[in-house]
Amino acid sequence: MSALKLFLNEQVQVFWQNAWDAACKIGNNPELGYEEFFAVETLSQLLKEHGFEIECPVAGMDTAFVARFKGYRPGPRIALLAEYDALPEIGHGCGHNLIGVASVGAAIALSKSLSLPGEVWVIGSPAEETSGGKVTLVEEGIFQDIDVAMMFHPGSQNVAEISSLALDALEFVFLGKAAHAVAAPLYGVNALDALIDFFQRVKVLQRELNDGYINGIITEGGISPNVIPERAVARFYLRARQRKVLERLRKKVLRCAQDAAKAINGKVTWSKFEHSYDEMRTNTALAQAFVKNLRELGVKYISPPQSALGSVDMGNVSQVVPAIHPYLSLGNGVYIPHTRNFAKACLSSSGRELLLLAMQALAYTGWDVLNDEDLLERIKGEHKSKS
Repeated sequence: MSALKLFLNEQVQVFWQNAWDAACKIGNNPELGYEEFFAVETLSQLLKEHGFEIECPVAGMDTAFVARFKGYRPGPRIALLAEYDALPEIGHGCGHNLIGVASVGAAIALSKSLSLPGEVWVIGSPAEETSGGKVTLVEEGIFQDIDVAMMFHPGSQNVAEISSLALDALEFVFLGKAAHAVAAPLYGVNALDALIDFFQRVKVLQRELNDGYINGIITEGGISPNVIPERAVARFYLRARQRKVLERLRKKVLRCAQDAAKAINGKVTWSKFEHSYDEMRTNTALAQAFVKNLRELGVKYISPPQSALGSVDMGNVSQVVPAIHPYLSLGNGVYIPHTRNFAKACLSSSGRELLLLAMQALAYTGWDVLNDEDLLERIKGEHKSKS
C-alpha cells in the first residue's frame, strides 16, 4: 500500500468514532424522504468543521445539499453521494445512515492531503426510498461538471459491479358515467369494467414478454356498490433492463389501456406518479479500481457482477457521469434489507465495522481517480463508448 493511502487510512481511523456517532444519531432519528432535516444538519456540520463549503438547499429540494472542497492543484472533480432517508415504520432498514456518513467520512479523509488535486464534492440526495432525489439532481444539472460519482450500499455480499432495472411509475385513470347500479345500469358507463379489462390485457402481455416486468394495483374502484363507477384508478410499475426496452413496453401497456377504455366507450388518461429511473450502468474501470482497493484492505471474498431486479436512482446518475454503486456485506450477510433487523444491524458492531471499510474503500478509490490520469482516461473512455 502506498504511503499516501496509508495516510488516508490514518485519517479515516482518526475520524471513525465521530463518523460512527453520526451514523448512530441518524439511525436513531429516522426521517422520511424530503423531511431529513436532522440528517442533513448532522452531515453538513461535520463537513463544515473540516473546511467544506455547503450549499443547501439545492435543485429545489430543502434536504438536498452540495458540499465542496477544493484541492491544492488542478485535477478532476469527484462526487461522493450521500443518502439519509428512512423507511416508514422500519427506520433505516436500507442502511442509509451508513451510506451518508461513509461518503462524508471518505471526503473528509481526502481533504486532509496537502497534495490533493481537483475537487471533492459530497452530494446529499434525499428521498431515495420514495421518489428518487438523484433524478431531480441530474435534471437540474448538478452532475454537469462532475468527472466521477461514487457511493456504497450495505448488502448481503461484496459486489462492486451491479446493474439495475429501468422503471416507469404510471397511474391510469379510467373515466365512465355514474348511474344507479340497479334502477338504471344501462345509463352508466362502468369505468371499473374497463380497469379490470385493462388488467386482463396486461396479464396476457406479461406472458409474452422476454424482458420486462409489469406490476399493478387498483387504488380506486368506485364509491359504492350501488353506483356504477364513473372513475377507476390503478398504479403500475413497469420495469426492463434497458430504458429503450422499457419505452417499447410502455407503448404496449398504453395501447392496452386505450383499448380497454374504448371497449366501454369511456376514456383513459395516464401520468407518472414518481420519477422514472434509468438502469444502473456501472463503470467497469472504476469498479475494478474499487475492487483492487478492497483487496488491499484485506477483503477476500468479492462476488462477480450482479444483475439486480430492483431499481435505483443512481442509475440516472450513471447515464450522465461514470459511476459505481457497490454493495458491501453487512456482517455475515444474513440480514434482509427493508426490515427492522437490518436497521438494527446497521447500529450494531457489524454496522460500525462496515462503516470503516466503506470509508476506506471510497477514499482510496477517490484518491486513485484524482491522481491516476490513465485510470481516469479509461473510465471516461468507457463511459463515452456506452453512451
